[in-house]
Amino acid sequence: MKIFRAEPSNFSHIYNERLGFPDSLFFKTAQQRQGFYRRMFDEDFARLFRSHNRRTGNLFEVVSSDEAVMHKLLENIRTRYAPRSVDETVRELVENVAQTLIWSGKAYYFLYDDLDDETVHVVSFNSDGVFCLLGTYIQWVPKHVESRWNEDDIEHPREIRILDSTKVLRFGMPSAIQRMLRQQNKTLAVLDKLQFITPADFRLQATYENPNPTSHFDYKVWSDLQSRALYRATRGTGWNGRKYDSSKGSDFFDCHRLIRFRRNQIMLRDEILKQLSTELSRVGKSLASGFSVKIFGTDQLPSLAALDELVLGLATESVGFKEVIDYCFKR
Repeated sequence: MKIFRAEPSNFSHIYNERLGFPDSLFFKTAQQRQGFYRRMFDEDFARLFRSHNRRTGNLFEVVSSDEAVMHKLLENIRTRYAPRSVDETVRELVENVAQTLIWSGKAYYFLYDDLDDETVHVVSFNSDGVFCLLGTYIQWVPKHVESRWNEDDIEHPREIRILDSTKVLRFGMPSAIQRMLRQQNKTLAVLDKLQFITPADFRLQATYENPNPTSHFDYKVWSDLQSRALYRATRGTGWNGRKYDSSKGSDFFDCHRLIRFRRNQIMLRDEILKQLSTELSRVGKSLASGFSVKIFGTDQLPSLAALDELVLGLATESVGFKEVIDYCFKR
């Protein structure tokens, strides 16, 4: 095993059959993570911004002590679709961070120096195996195999990399949301195991003594119990399980659920923006002494105050269901 100071490793895939002790202590396997309901919830909850085509104004306001350094950082954040503006970069970065936080509870980026053109690049790296010890970020890199096209695979040994903490950007899930997700995921994991059970699984097997067994099992009751367990498990987050046509919930019930779901998303969005401001200010000090930046959402984005008004409007019958749905889905 190698221990040395270095930039973070960018390995991305760990396969179960190659994950042994002690690497399994630091990494979750695919079986621990995947599930029908869990996968749907993760996709829905990470969709923080509803409309990507509307451009009546900027979604974010950026205030910085040094505009040049601010642009140097934000314009060189590596995102999936290579946005052209700071506003687009921040939007995509916030969603990318949200996806990782929902997946693993933490997200990491690293500030790479490009000596050729004297610029920097902010790039995400695998959050698994990263921990902080006495203010120092350490990355545990397991044994892994690098596949190469038309060449033999390369097997890399286990490594412990000591990272430059002044260049690490760390994002964490808010504790209140983390508790909700942890509690919800316990029930979703059980429901996922029962998701594909059919009535045939409950039929009694014919025997010589009883060639025509009678089953009194009511699959409708079984299905109703699962739906009720799903709604109870997701009460805190407000997620509807993509059940948009359920006849068991009133419009009033669905609207309150939708508002609660959007409220949790906005809380996560605002927390990521707060952490982004803090982390960019910290790593930016290596480029300019005393550097600071603040990133806020503008009135083009939905707000907690507006959701509070919708709840009050529903209670006083001054707001209709259409207004709630339009605000939550179109902003």
